[in-house]
Amino acid sequence: MIKGILFDLDDTLYNSSEFVSIARREAVKSMIDAGLNISLDEAMEILNKIIKDKGSNYGKHFDDLVKSVLGRYDPMIIATGIITYHNVKVALLRPYPNTIKTLIELKKMSLKLGVLTDGLTIKQWEKLIRLGIHTFFDEVITSEEFGLGKPHLEFFKYGLKRFGLKGEEVIYVGDRIDRDIEPAKKVGMITVRILRGKYKNMEGKADYTIKDLWELIEIVKKLREGEQ
Repeated sequence: MIKGILFDLDDTLYNSSEFVSIARREAVKSMIDAGLNISLDEAMEILNKIIKDKGSNYGKHFDDLVKSVLGRYDPMIIATGIITYHNVKVALLRPYPNTIKTLIELKKMSLKLGVLTDGLTIKQWEKLIRLGIHTFFDEVITSEEFGLGKPHLEFFKYGLKRFGLKGEEVIYVGDRIDRDIEPAKKVGMITVRILRGKYKNMEGKADYTIKDLWELIEIVKKLREGEQ
């Protein structure tokens, strides 16, 4: 019997790809206005390489950008970028349409809800709180907390352990085939892929595919009817 649902966060519950891209670009614009002597396109190319090399959870992307361009540390320019990034984040961070409606309905169905996500624990909690959806989840499980992230099967097994449920009792909802769907399937979960974000054209097959989170309600009803 389906007793719980685990969700990926980024590009599953909100538009992470678009939000991050806009916030970073606006931050770099403000840094240029503050004295970073470089064109926007050149600065974005350098920043994107820093992010690729050091990862999205590295805490000093803007520091490295400034040092790369100016050859020195400039706290005023860096602070300008950080403040702009966070201001844009607050303004743009919204859940996908029907996300809150779906979570409310799933709670009415007496399902246990959780988030299994890569990332720093504080940053992921911040997103959930700013999105206004943190109170829906019984468990929020991060790669930082466990020490390994997706697609390691141990991380997904840990998620099930924290959830207190068996794989066949849990639906996993994510946007990526390689880091969400395939490992979740290998540990026995029922997989639902949402076609959102920059990985929506990635090839692969989940048990179910949806374009809107609200479609998840019918999947749960169908699975529960099949169990009767």
